[in-house]
Amino acid sequence: MKQGKRPTRNQKMLIKQVGLNPNNWLIVKNLQHEHELHIAHRETGRLRVIPAV
Repeated sequence: MKQGKRPTRNQKMLIKQVGLNPNNWLIVKNLQHEHELHIAHRETGRLRVIPAV
C-alpha cells in the first residue's frame, strides 16, 4: 500500500465535517472528478471513502 499524505486545510475541513479527527487520518487518493476522498487511519490503517464537494 502507498504511504498517505498529510491533509491540506480544505481536506481537513472535509474530514471534520464527516465527524472524524483530521489529525488521525492521511490522504491516500484525492479523486476530484468523482468527488471522493480516500483516507487511511494513521494507526490502524483502516480505509474510508468520504464525499468531497
